[in-house]
This record gives sequence, structure tokens and C-alpha cells, in this order.
Amino acid sequence: MESAHLIVGLGNPGPKYQGTRHNVGFMAVEKLATLWDADWSAEKKFRARMSRAVVDETIIHLCEPLTFMNLSGKTVGAVIDYYRIVTARMMVIVDDTNIDLGEMRLRVDGSTGGHNGLSSIEQHLATPEYPRLRIGVGRPAEARQELSSHVLGPFSVSEKVVMGKVLEQAVLQVQCWLKHGPEQAMCKFNGKLELPDEDKDNKTT
Repeated sequence: MESAHLIVGLGNPGPKYQGTRHNVGFMAVEKLATLWDADWSAEKKFRARMSRAVVDETIIHLCEPLTFMNLSGKTVGAVIDYYRIVTARMMVIVDDTNIDLGEMRLRVDGSTGGHNGLSSIEQHLATPEYPRLRIGVGRPAEARQELSSHVLGPFSVSEKVVMGKVLEQAVLQVQCWLKHGPEQAMCKFNGKLELPDEDKDNKTT
């Protein structure tokens, strides 16, 4: 059996933050757990919710840090060390306000982009060289709205529809990454999701 993979979804724990833009990482790994029929358990030694699946004879650990976003690196570092997972086999899934809603972008490394969760992980791992899947949540519609209130706020009804489709594609991209590697996963899935209603509106304006 090959070495294990780790897929980390970032977010904030508790009902208060459930369904907010900052928690799309949680949403993504929960969809993966459902797909693979994997159960969740609280792991106090990691300060995380963990799930384990075996896909094509490969062990996959799913992780939701319960440290709150800014301290995500503590959990990720502990899990990496415990399971001896190399960073190339870890993917972190996060929200990104610099990417439009409906778009996602996988990279094998890169900057934190000002994301506190990624900053914490980079600090604890002492490297930026790990795959990360950024899921766009866009900027506030109103200039006067603070960015923090935007990411900690819920999706609108129409945004939920878009995000549901994006998360479906994110699951497919993760599966592609696991089976075929990052290059094919980036080539096939990176970019903006084509939305039928949007295309129809563009043709009639």
C-alpha cells in the first residue's frame, strides 16, 4: 500500500461559522468523506476532526483543524509528523477572496496570498511547498463592507447554488490529483466554472 495522503480543509469550528465563506475548506472535505463513506471522529491529540478512507489501495486522511483558522498550522504540523506524510502528498483546501466566486485554482506551492490559515501552516511546516486548492469566494459587493465580515458571513441563496457546483468540481479535482497528479488536475479543472444561466444571460445582453 502506498504512502498516505492528507487532505486538509480549513475553516472555523462551531455552529456560528457553519456555512460561511471562510468554511468552504470544511465543506469540501466533508463532501469527500461522504463520497468515500468515511466517518469523522474528534482527535484531541491533533485538535481536529479526522476521517480516514482507503481509495485505490491508498490511505487518505481528511482533516478539519479545530484550532480556528489562524492557528491551523499547529494541527497540520502535528498530523504530518504523526503520520509521516510528505508535503507533496498533502493538499490544503481554502477560501480565497482574491478569486471570483465560481472559480478555483490548484497550485503545487506558492505564497499565502494573505490567508491566515495558509500563513500558519507555512510557519509550522517551514515551507510553502505543498499543494493548495483555492476556492474563490470573491470580494465584498459593497466597498464599505469589511473583508472579515464578508468571509465570516453566509452565502446568499444564489451563491449557494454556485458554490454547490464548485464543490462538486473540487471533489473531482481532488480525485484527479490523487490518481493522475497535480499537472493533469490543474490543466483539467483550474479556472472558472461555466454556469449555463450565466452564459444565457450574456447572450441576451
